[in-house]
Amino acid sequence: MMFSFVVKKLGFIKSIPLTALIFDSGIKLWLSIAEPNKLEWLDTLEEEVLRWESINISLHKFGGTQFNFNKREIGHVHSNGILDILFSQEIKADLIRSGKAEEHHVFKKSGWISFYIQNEDDVKLAMALLRKSYLRIAQKSI
Repeated sequence: MMFSFVVKKLGFIKSIPLTALIFDSGIKLWLSIAEPNKLEWLDTLEEEVLRWESINISLHKFGGTQFNFNKREIGHVHSNGILDILFSQEIKADLIRSGKAEEHHVFKKSGWISFYIQNEDDVKLAMALLRKSYLRIAQKSI
């Protein structure tokens, strides 16, 4: 809830250096107290994706963990459990139609999707979505 408010009403603060990263760190600190299981789920996601060939992680510019295939982003997850991935408009429409993803929480008209990790079972679908992005990008680089 706080995340949505900040994104919608205080979006300008992302242009202030380090503000998004500090805000995301605050979310992570809060989750360590309020929802420690969610942090475990995000760690599980990160550990699994790091096993894939040519994947590394970095900090995302708006906070969270960015997953990269050969320096190209396949998606990122914010510390509150929102996974964002860029797909083509066609794939995005299919994912939304099938209920596997939602419109991006900010960029609704783009190819970006958002997936909300709210329970342990959601981690498997999050991995599947990241894997779909990974395979798309890996195939393009062949």
